[in-house]
Amino acid sequence: MSSAILLLLAFGLGLFGWLAARSRAWAFRRSAPGVRLHSLPNFHGWYVALWVAVPAVLFAGLWNVIGPMLITAQVLADPAASLLPTFGFERQTLLAEARAVAEGRAFGVFNEDAQALVEPFRSAINFYDSIGLVVTLIVAFAGGAFAFTRLKPDFTARTRVERAVMAALLIASLVAVLTTIGIIASLVFETVRFFGMVSPIDFLFGTHWSPDPMSGGAPDGKDYGAIPLFWGTIYIGAIIAMIVAIPLGLMSAIFLTQYASSGVRKVMKPLLEILAGVPTVVYGYFAALTVAPMVRDVAQAIGISSASTESAVAAGLVMGVMIIPFVSSMADDSIAAVPQAMRDGSLAMGATTAETIRKVLVPAALPGIVAGVMLAISRAIGETMIVVMAAGASANLTANPFESMTTVTFQIVAMLTGEGSFDHPATLSAFALGMVLFLVTLALNFIALRVVKRYREAYE
Repeated sequence: MSSAILLLLAFGLGLFGWLAARSRAWAFRRSAPGVRLHSLPNFHGWYVALWVAVPAVLFAGLWNVIGPMLITAQVLADPAASLLPTFGFERQTLLAEARAVAEGRAFGVFNEDAQALVEPFRSAINFYDSIGLVVTLIVAFAGGAFAFTRLKPDFTARTRVERAVMAALLIASLVAVLTTIGIIASLVFETVRFFGMVSPIDFLFGTHWSPDPMSGGAPDGKDYGAIPLFWGTIYIGAIIAMIVAIPLGLMSAIFLTQYASSGVRKVMKPLLEILAGVPTVVYGYFAALTVAPMVRDVAQAIGISSASTESAVAAGLVMGVMIIPFVSSMADDSIAAVPQAMRDGSLAMGATTAETIRKVLVPAALPGIVAGVMLAISRAIGETMIVVMAAGASANLTANPFESMTTVTFQIVAMLTGEGSFDHPATLSAFALGMVLFLVTLALNFIALRVVKRYREAYE
């Protein structure tokens, strides 16, 4: 029996417990009209439902892990498994084929040696599915019986349910924190392994990037110089893209908040924010098929004969368009949040609308604007598809925007795809690049917080 069926059973029993406990609480009121319940009947229902569903769900999750191992162990103990290879990929393949047929996910086996294991798998699955169903019912009814017997008019069901909700919220927050810690720990572990093979000096300050995932022997640290990747990431995502996104995003926010009529704003703002929902691969196609050839033609028209269809400026322009909504939306909200009294006071003292925007509204909204810019930069330096389709894969250290460049994210994808070993420095270099990218985005967030703290003001 799949874990999904056990979960549905747990939630169904929880619903039954909720209805039964709620009816029990209403019965307290009817049997003793003068007695006041400590908690509403709904809280009594939720208390019993939690005691029914939560233990059953936990057991279903545990059984989802233990059940397949028990099934495999029983099949391996069957005489039909004596012909299986002792170890290796072939053994796992035969077991997977027989299990797929026994579970109804396949119509037949490709290897005849797996056919003898189909019936043992089917018997083991039926046996342990029955055990899982019975134990789920026992756990759910035991929890429900314990909770149901505690229901009384003065029972503090609301307090206990609220504590359970608080515990769930705490667990949810801890999951996010622990996930972040796990990501950092994995990056640090693999980065340390990489720096055990390649010198950090060669990696962080080298200017030649050409790792070979299929090479053997000791790695040459001179092939792992990541400066061209860092420069490409900054040049495309933090310079060219920001030259496009910051002016257009900020000016669009100023127009929508200060000059546009309500009708124009209702139309233009949703249209602008649609850009944030367009898949990045669509931007990549637009960059590769439209913007890149146009940039090449313009460059050749002005005398740059070396311009090609893969260039940093093509990727940066499209990336800048993609992140305009991030800048515009944050700046729009920040400018709109400035108190109307500040606008009116500036205008009353004789300032023009442009002077009010430049000297009053933008400084007052600066924390939100800076936050939007930092969010946009973080989004840009983490972009991959546009770079893959428009900027190319060449790790060039150049300031010419019409030449091909690559970024950290593109190389991470390139190193982690293919048949390279995870013990090879070329593959491990992806984790080192990811660690550097993480530290850069973390530094950007710190800078944003410092700027926000520096310029934040309290308005009545």
